[in-house]
Amino acid sequence: MKIFFHWLVSAVAIYLAALVVPGVSVTPAGALIGAVVLGALNLLIRPVLFVLTLPITVLTLGLFSLVINACLVLLAAYLVPGFAVAGFWTALLFALVLAVVNGVFHAWSE
Repeated sequence: MKIFFHWLVSAVAIYLAALVVPGVSVTPAGALIGAVVLGALNLLIRPVLFVLTLPITVLTLGLFSLVINACLVLLAAYLVPGFAVAGFWTALLFALVLAVVNGVFHAWSE
């Protein structure tokens, strides 16, 4: 039950972040599927990318992890119908807003 709630909160966070960031469009179904895809990408691909880019991440004091998040958002937008991101900078801003909205929702739900 907790996984379902986490998935639903992530989908709402994606939908709200898409409303805030210009250049991102998402349907309600796209937000639900996007939450699953982003979760899977963060679980499977993000650790590999993080290890491969560890030197540049250390050099930039962790800011390069934002680039990794933006790339994962672009990949999710490519894979999910009903979820579109205009470009890299839009994906970077979307990833930042999504992290803040997700943080607020998860802090509120605990």
